[in-house]
Amino acid sequence: MIGKLTGRLDSVSLNAVIVDVGGVGYEVTLGARTIASLPPAGETVSLAIDTHVREDEIRLYGFASEHERAWFRALQTVQGVGAKIALAVIGTLSADELANAVALQDKGHVARAPGVGPKVAARIVAELKDKMPSLAPAIRPAGGLAPIAVLPDGLAARDAVSALTNLGYAHGEAAAAVSAAIGKAGREARTEELIRLGLKELAQ
Repeated sequence: MIGKLTGRLDSVSLNAVIVDVGGVGYEVTLGARTIASLPPAGETVSLAIDTHVREDEIRLYGFASEHERAWFRALQTVQGVGAKIALAVIGTLSADELANAVALQDKGHVARAPGVGPKVAARIVAELKDKMPSLAPAIRPAGGLAPIAVLPDGLAARDAVSALTNLGYAHGEAAAAVSAAIGKAGREARTEELIRLGLKELAQ
């Protein structure tokens, strides 16, 4: 199985690219966000790859990061979500935005993706909630996020910490992330903003 491709970006189409690796051109299907982030043709590109093998074809799906690929795979565990819909979600929402939507159970945000109706969006946020901790990169001890035991002041902060702990993060990690979020957004920040920024801190 191909898990990563690094080579020269040969050509770009509406939803796919050709990556030249040692003279062999690999066709890789990408989401809209990933295509928008690509360098100009002719430059080197590196993509995390998810390989799908069927009786009649082998298809490569490419992503800007392994974290994004993990979300793509997780999305396909949801009933009614195949590779096409999963790629549409990843192509519409960043990994952080998707994590925020799941944390807040915001099906409307997920439903922005092409081909995703209200029922499918509701299943996505509901079924992925319990898988969130495994989708978020582990906190690095050497990083600047030191777990603390004291909750930040304010109802919004407490609600944000509660939301993160409900997703499976340790209380100290969640409180530290929200504290860092308050440092960036200010003490008047709403719960939704603190959750979004807190998830970013936890993903560093």
